[in-house]
Parts: sequence; structure tokens; C-alpha cells
Amino acid sequence: MKKHYQILVIGGGTGGIMTAAQLMRKNKNLDIGLVEPADTHYYQPAWTLVGAGAYDYGKTARPMASLIPKGVDWIKDYATALKPERNSISTKNSGDISYDYLVLSPGLVNDTSLIEGLTEAIDKGVVCSNYTDPEHTWKVLQNFKGGNALFTQPTTPIKCGGAPQKMAYLAADYFRKKGILKDSNVIFATPGTVIFGVQQVKETLLKVIDRYGMHFRPYYAPFKIDAENQIAYFNYTAPADKRVPVEEGNKIGEAIDDKDVISIPFDMLHLAPPQTSPKFVKDSVLVNDAGWVEVDHYSLQHVRFANVFAMGDVTALPTAKTGAAIRKQVPIVVDNLLSLIKQEAVKNHSYNGYSSCPLVTGYGKMVLAEFDYKNNFTPDPKLKQMLIFDSSKEHWRLWILKKYMLPYLYWNKMMKGKEV
Repeated sequence: MKKHYQILVIGGGTGGIMTAAQLMRKNKNLDIGLVEPADTHYYQPAWTLVGAGAYDYGKTARPMASLIPKGVDWIKDYATALKPERNSISTKNSGDISYDYLVLSPGLVNDTSLIEGLTEAIDKGVVCSNYTDPEHTWKVLQNFKGGNALFTQPTTPIKCGGAPQKMAYLAADYFRKKGILKDSNVIFATPGTVIFGVQQVKETLLKVIDRYGMHFRPYYAPFKIDAENQIAYFNYTAPADKRVPVEEGNKIGEAIDDKDVISIPFDMLHLAPPQTSPKFVKDSVLVNDAGWVEVDHYSLQHVRFANVFAMGDVTALPTAKTGAAIRKQVPIVVDNLLSLIKQEAVKNHSYNGYSSCPLVTGYGKMVLAEFDYKNNFTPDPKLKQMLIFDSSKEHWRLWILKKYMLPYLYWNKMMKGKEV
């Protein structure tokens, strides 16, 4: 086992594999090690569709060994500590490994302990999550006979912030197809203040909510799940001018106490678990007070350690944590690494916060929200080649993009370091 690499990449997810693959395409002589303990790599964007019975879970998985770029050393181990002041990391089984340059892309970890009762409840009975077991979500959906179908998300940042509401729309459409939507209350409760931050997309989604007769509840921050009695508890965080009174005897059975705690009974509950950066990242000197890696917003270079770059979900970048964001971030990191290796200054400062959220609004329908740091709607001009002229509106061709084209591009282009 080598103890030093020119470039050390942590994470065998989208960012890590893409970075290693693009670097090797640019220069096959680079000395790269990639730290990743998992045997399997998952295409997680399809898990929303798996949870709705519209995609085969098996097709989302590939052996990690098949994705490690040729010429890159796979260090099949856990990173346990980052020591940027020494240009090294610690691992669980391989000891310390030093580097000239470090690329961090370890993704997020679920922390169910941050919501009381969630650890015991998740993926059991009527409590489900596409983030942990989308096949269980599909079973819960099929077994639902009516009543309260509650969908929520935590106060922490999460992978693909739109995913919890996508599942609510798909569930509502599934109930419609089964003829039980009239006997169901589909509730989307979120700590957020709006359904979506991009105005054009927000307008479309409010119409979708109205179409399904959904109950939208902003400023609802979940903190406790009582799985035995099937009740979810939320702190109501709305400011005085945004508060909506909870009426007694309301249709969904929600209640509020004198401490602004709202309770909602459920017959099924889908949620995204709270998520944080991995412990070895949180415990390092690379993070801000909230536990996210501090990088320059435009170059992805660390603000204090010039030979460290980070991308994706673990960063403190003020944009959505999505694979689409990583797709735009990786080429910038690669450019800047190659500049430093040539002993030149970092030149690429072009990342504008681009992220994308494919918002599935029903079977065969989707909206594609592409946006930047300022929440400007920034649709890809190439969508017009698919005869999609306004991706803020629902379109069946966007569903085709989500279900068939994006997985193909992911496995055959992104993961191989090719331009997408």
C-alpha cells in the first residue's frame, strides 16, 4: 500500500469518480489514489422513481470496482481524520496517507438521531424514506388504503432538497390512479418558507398542489416521530405575519399546543432523514461552525488550504446539494488542480452556483428547475433540441429525460470522465 499520492480523492460517489476520471483523461501520468470503502455505487437520483414503482432498484447499482478509472489506485478503506496542516489523512486500516493535493467529495451521512423516535421508526411499518430504502416506500404506497399520507423533511440540508416533495406528488398521482385520492389527505409539511425558491417553478408547483388537493404546510420543523401512535410532531416556526391558525376539528386532525408544537396523525409517513457531513469532516479544521467544508464559491478551492478542493454535498456552498451541481463543479476543480500542478495560479473561477432539481410532478410529468446562486432560472438551451421550450412547466419529455436519458448519461458519460 502506497503512503503518498500526488492527488488523493476522498469519496467514490459522483464527485470523486468524476474528478478522478476527468483528471486521468487529461493526464494519464497523474498519481491518484481514491479512498472509498463501499463495494457498490448507487445512482441515487432514480430512487424517487423506485419509491413510486416506476424504476427497478437493481438498475441503480453497479460494482464500485467497475467505476474506478483505469490507472487510479482504489484505497478500499474509511477515512477517519483529515490533517491538512500535515498534508495527510488517517484511515481505518491503512494508516496515514499523505498527498500533494486533496479533493474532498465524501457526500453526506444520515443522522436519524436528530429527530426523536426516527431511528426506531424508519423503514418499518408505515414510516418510509426513499433516502434509505425506496423499495420499502413502494410497499408502503401500495398498502395505503386512505387517510393521512404525510411527507416531510428535516431542518438540516439534504441531498436534492426537492426529493421529499417529488414523492408527495407521485404518491398523490398513484392514489388518484387507484381511486383513493378522494379518501386521502396528502400533506407536505416543510421547515421551508416556500414550496420552491425559483419563482417560475414555484408558480407551477402551486398549481400541482392545487390539482391534487394537497395540504401544504410551510414553517413546520419536524422534531419527533411517535411511530407507535402514528403521530408526527413539528415546531411551528412561522413569524407573526405568516402564521396560519390551526382550527379545531380540521380535516387532517392537526393540533397545536401553547408551545407552538403541532401534531399531525399519519397513516403513512415519508421523510428525508436529517443529514450532516461525515464525522471525520466535521471534526477537521476544514469546516465552518455548521460543519461544512469552506471553499471559495467560484473556484472550489479551500479558503485556508490552497492544495485542498471540495465539491458536492459536503461543501458550504449556498446552493442545492445535487448531482447536477457536481457535474458543473468537477471540471472547475480539475482545471484548477492542473494549474497548481503546473505551478500556475488557480484560473477557473466560473462556478455560478448552478444546480438542478428534476421535480417529478406525477407519472409521465416533470418540471426541471435549473438555477444559480441568486435563484435565477437558468434552463439549459439544449432542452430546445428536445422540443422543451419552458422547463418550468410540466412536460412528458422531461419525464423521459429523467427516467431514461439522465441515467444513460450518468453511467456512460459522467462516470467515465466524458464531457456532458
